Amino acid sequence: MKICRFDDDRLGLVEGEEIVDVTAALDTLAPRWPAPMGDPLIAGWPALQGPVTEAAKGGRRVPVAGARLMSPLTTPSKIIGIARNRKNLEKESLNFELAKNARQDSDPIEMFIKAPSAMVGASEGVALRFPEGRNDPEVELTVIIGTRCTDVAYDDALDVVFGYTIGLDMTLRGKGSSSSRKSIDSFAPLGPWIVTADEIADPDNLSSSLAINGATVQDASTRDLAFDVRSLIAHASAWYTLHPGDAIMVGTPVGFQPVHDGDVMVASFEGIGAMTVAVRVHRRG
Repeated sequence: MKICRFDDDRLGLVEGEEIVDVTAALDTLAPRWPAPMGDPLIAGWPALQGPVTEAAKGGRRVPVAGARLMSPLTTPSKIIGIARNRKNLEKESLNFELAKNARQDSDPIEMFIKAPSAMVGASEGVALRFPEGRNDPEVELTVIIGTRCTDVAYDDALDVVFGYTIGLDMTLRGKGSSSSRKSIDSFAPLGPWIVTADEIADPDNLSSSLAINGATVQDASTRDLAFDVRSLIAHASAWYTLHPGDAIMVGTPVGFQPVHDGDVMVASFEGIGAMTVAVRVHRRG
């Protein structure tokens, strides 16, 4: 199942080239205060599946191509990133000094946090607040947690996954904490929808690509990652309690190229689809 948020906060199921509007099913979600931590759609999905199926039978259909695709998540408690999660780091030579650090292949998982306020959907695009700096996109499989959990064992890790989406880990290169440089507004595009976990047989064997203005800059597979999805979930849950809708961006392959005002990025993942994201300069004031 492919679940999206589109237009004016409508809930949709993606079927081929169409979106079926199932927003009516949200009437069964009961608001409460204080709201539990996490994304209410993901947390409430077990109870929503029946109403969603019923709403889909007569739901209005709109073409995917004409829809304004928003982030399929709304309120994750955190977005977790994984630094330099790729094999053969010791042989790697990057073409910009600021991206280098001392991490080696033998080092453990290194995490950082992207602020949820950085999250946008494909149609919202990326707004560069510091266009004079180097702003790099990184296409990453993004794991969506489905249930509150902590200290998850490696063998059980995929059991807590709700689904997967495409993420772009945007980064302003330079000095200072990575979390601040990666948490600028619009620096966490997610989408174009969530594919539920049952449709992805092996998240550690998915091809991906990133093109900027039609030129491919990343072309790889999750097989190229140093740490697999189970390891990342187990590690993150050893540090934090994970809540429904929390997102883990699993890392990126080699292939870095900065983006500028007017560029168009197309991020693709096997089993999920493609997400087109435009780049503009943030207008202050």
